[in-house]
Amino acid sequence: MQNVCVIGAGSSGLVAAKTLHERGIAFDCFERGSQVGGLWRYENDNGQSVAYRSLHINTSRTQMQFADFPMPRDYPDFPHHSQIAAYFDSYVAHFGFGDRITFRTSVRSVEPLPDGTFRVTTERDGAESSARYSAVLVANGHHWHPRVPTFPGTFDGETLHASRYRVPEAFAGKRVLVVGIGNSGCDIACEVSRVAERAFLAVRSGVHLIPKYLFGRPLDRLVSPWMWRHLPLRVQQFIFGVALRLARGKQKRFHLPEPRHRILEEHPTISSDLLNLIGHGRVCVKPNVRELAGREVVFEDGSREPVDVIVYATGYDIRTPFLAPEVFEAKDNEVRLYKLVVHPERAGLYFIGLVQPWGAIMPLAEEQSKWVADLIENKCGLPPRAEMLKAIEADREKVRRRYTASRRHTIQVDFYPYLDALRKERTRKPAPRAEEKSEARRAA
Repeated sequence: MQNVCVIGAGSSGLVAAKTLHERGIAFDCFERGSQVGGLWRYENDNGQSVAYRSLHINTSRTQMQFADFPMPRDYPDFPHHSQIAAYFDSYVAHFGFGDRITFRTSVRSVEPLPDGTFRVTTERDGAESSARYSAVLVANGHHWHPRVPTFPGTFDGETLHASRYRVPEAFAGKRVLVVGIGNSGCDIACEVSRVAERAFLAVRSGVHLIPKYLFGRPLDRLVSPWMWRHLPLRVQQFIFGVALRLARGKQKRFHLPEPRHRILEEHPTISSDLLNLIGHGRVCVKPNVRELAGREVVFEDGSREPVDVIVYATGYDIRTPFLAPEVFEAKDNEVRLYKLVVHPERAGLYFIGLVQPWGAIMPLAEEQSKWVADLIENKCGLPPRAEMLKAIEADREKVRRRYTASRRHTIQVDFYPYLDALRKERTRKPAPRAEEKSEARRAA
């Protein structure tokens, strides 16, 4: 029996597989598509990539890369998705674990068994097979199952979720409405505005729009880790607020609603283009949609516009279709996992990369993988179940107090404090193994 099953070969699955490989832990990694890279593989044949042709990363290269495998120095500050995919190919080749990845294979079910193992059923080329594993690492990502809102009325034009958007040419000469001012919404509205007859951006609530560069440097390189770790939140908010005000002025000049919350109380929306294109008249900001009326859209301020296409940039729901709801379900995107990794009720069931940080996911997934490998090797331990459940509730309450109420914030973490918390968990003493307990009783 293989020891460990890794589900997915995107960025989180790859670093999990690499960590197991270098520790000498036997594992199988199953990937639905024919290549590694997950959402960073443009038009990935796993059917779950949401990358559009122009996509670049929002966190800078040095902050996103894995600790022991730097990205090429000739990469730009914010590489294109094709460069990130090439980086993952090089990562697998360099560490030599590609033969442990089984491609074109879907995980159909993960079933906990009475003896504490898991039966994993997979499908490849129409044929199903099953195997048992002592641990399962879920790394299937959380940006692939679209969430689409509903509005009163009907719309006679074309609708699509941002996950299906690829290139702007399909919208040339059309009147396009993008709903949502997250990162994808900003990117798509800006890109479409250059070819569309008219581009509208519907904004339900205000956000603090953050440029990629501040004072000539990538923003995430400008702020020191010490600040994130040690300065009180209110001080951080003051510093960020002043810097943003100096860099871009007041957002209401651009017809964007003022946020009802302070900076750092939401997942960042990063765009260096939106304000310019609003200023050029290419993007028209509107309030949220009130009603759909045939080929028109009525907005909450009572205005109405003829629209040919609606693009819903309205986020994603967390889904694990291979796990029964009684085993794990992220209802309303709420995740009941210890440190967003360990299932408190199912020993051996772990989740890698199921976080939404201020910063990049990849280094956090790397540290999560090291922690899980330590747990598998019994190099460290976990607190009692009751303590884990209490910590889960405390962390959820902390997120509720810190961030605006939204499904996009249920797995939100601060990069450096969360990284430190994972490293602290790795120092927790392991529980004695059964044979060690027997020896201790005999000695007594």
